[in-house]
Amino acid sequence: MTMITLQEEQFTHLTSSPEKSAENPTRKSGWSWFTSFEYNKESDKPGDARNVLLVVAALITAVTFQAGVNPPGGVWQDNSNGHTAGRAIYATHMGPFYVFLISNTLALSSSIFIIVLLTHRFPFHFEVMIATLSMIVTYGSAVFAVTPNESVKFRYILFTAALPYVLRFLYQMCRKYKHCVRRLRSCQNPCSGCA
Repeated sequence: MTMITLQEEQFTHLTSSPEKSAENPTRKSGWSWFTSFEYNKESDKPGDARNVLLVVAALITAVTFQAGVNPPGGVWQDNSNGHTAGRAIYATHMGPFYVFLISNTLALSSSIFIIVLLTHRFPFHFEVMIATLSMIVTYGSAVFAVTPNESVKFRYILFTAALPYVLRFLYQMCRKYKHCVRRLRSCQNPCSGCA
């Protein structure tokens, strides 16, 4: 037996309970340590999972907001050589700038959406909504201020910002539709006692 395999077995033995080791045998892929960090419905509290998600979403929100307000490479400081002061230097590379701006906007919008969902029905939820809405408006105005008009189609940015909300809405509608179809099928069966 090699030293690494022996250490893996010892680590797995220390981090897993006897009941779990029978249910979840050690994987030979080398990633068995990763399972000790997964969410477990039996032992982990939903409130703790919510707190972790809120911290992660807040971190992503802060990083993406800062990247949008202060784009990579900074902004031009003068009006010479065909550029305008206050515009993003990175915007001179149109393709990569599009990728950055759309990815950053999607990450910000998704993380704000997670924060709004996880704080629903919490005290001061209305204030959280006002703060997040204000942050979205601030982000949008900063992006529009540093982005040259000719380099970005703003409809793509707006669509990207709305994408997490639209996808969640469509997902919920599909789930509701499937539930209604199942219910109708069970009601059409005379033996099911639907009435």
